[in-house]
Amino acid sequence: MSTPSQGGRPEGENTAFDRHMVLDQLGGWRGMVDASLPTIAFIVANGISGLTVGIWAAVVAAVLVFLLRLVRRESIQQAISGLFAVAVAVFIAARTGEARDFFVIGIIRNLAIGVVVLGSLLVRRPLVGVIAEFLAPSHLGSMAGHKLPSFRYRLRRGTDPVVVADTPVPGAARPADPAPDTPWREDPRVLRAYGWLTVLWGGVFLLRGVVQYVFYRADEVGLLGTSSVVLGLPVTAVQLVVTLWVVARLHRHRAAEQSPPS
Repeated sequence: MSTPSQGGRPEGENTAFDRHMVLDQLGGWRGMVDASLPTIAFIVANGISGLTVGIWAAVVAAVLVFLLRLVRRESIQQAISGLFAVAVAVFIAARTGEARDFFVIGIIRNLAIGVVVLGSLLVRRPLVGVIAEFLAPSHLGSMAGHKLPSFRYRLRRGTDPVVVADTPVPGAARPADPAPDTPWREDPRVLRAYGWLTVLWGGVFLLRGVVQYVFYRADEVGLLGTSSVVLGLPVTAVQLVVTLWVVARLHRHRAAEQSPPS
């Protein structure tokens, strides 16, 4: 017979993922497509009519994405960041007159993030673990159940993610989370898992940067754009699924350790 976990769900239940949570963090399938449209527009237009047309196509695509999100009353956070990124990329390409320079910022960003993420392992502070424990401390076991409600839903309700059945009183102070018996960095299994997840994320960022740098040096604009799209959101979606699966298992492990023996 299964016993309730700290999050109020049976310990014996298998961990399964709500695919909508992953999509919510990326803006849904539409958000993934929207984020890729300016780059695709630039690649196609530049290949057909040259740099100037490519620049205008990217700008028009980014503005259209922004306006469509406004009309649909969807979140414009991604659209704003996309507009800014396209504006910087367009500015650099226009100043140098080189189509490949449209991707310079992305290459630098990927390499820099990859170095920072992997560098966190040297000080035994795996960055994925730091972020994951900040968003959802593993000793609370909030992700140990079979469903993972979206962070947006948690924020909208303003509830404690551990006690999902209780509705807080408006204006009432939220109780402090209980401290862990063992900090996550002192748990070898947790530290090791977060370390490998950090390697995964840092390695992918470096891979993107290196692959795009090779194509940049070869002045292969088409391959630069293709690699930017293929190694972008689709790979990130896979990384998120893997990360959420591992983190949920860690929460089950930690929740079992933190719960008092019956």
